[in-house]
Amino acid sequence: MRNQNSIREVFYYKDYYLNFIERLRPEVKKKFNWTLQLISTLERIPEKYFKHITGSTGIFEIRVEVGSDIYRVFSFFDKEKLIVLVNGFNKKTQKTPKAEIDLAEKLKKQYFDEKDK
Repeated sequence: MRNQNSIREVFYYKDYYLNFIERLRPEVKKKFNWTLQLISTLERIPEKYFKHITGSTGIFEIRVEVGSDIYRVFSFFDKEKLIVLVNGFNKKTQKTPKAEIDLAEKLKKQYFDEKDK
């Protein structure tokens, strides 16, 4: 995903993000697309939409809210200009589920292991 105004490129690792977004309501998909556009074109992304996960190895969450529903997609950087999207989920509790963070860490490692081959 890239246009002429892009500062960063957004990349979907395998089908994790696409399988997640496919199941969402149209208005949620639209908000995710808008948020990804923001991330790819703004020099400084507001933390409301893109935030580092404390205690992780460079995992960031893309944050979307539609009505009372909260959604997160984990991502990480490959160099400073490529953002790699991995797993997403509907956030139902105050604290981000550890299993989701662990999955993002595992997918990040898998991505770089495959890339280095």
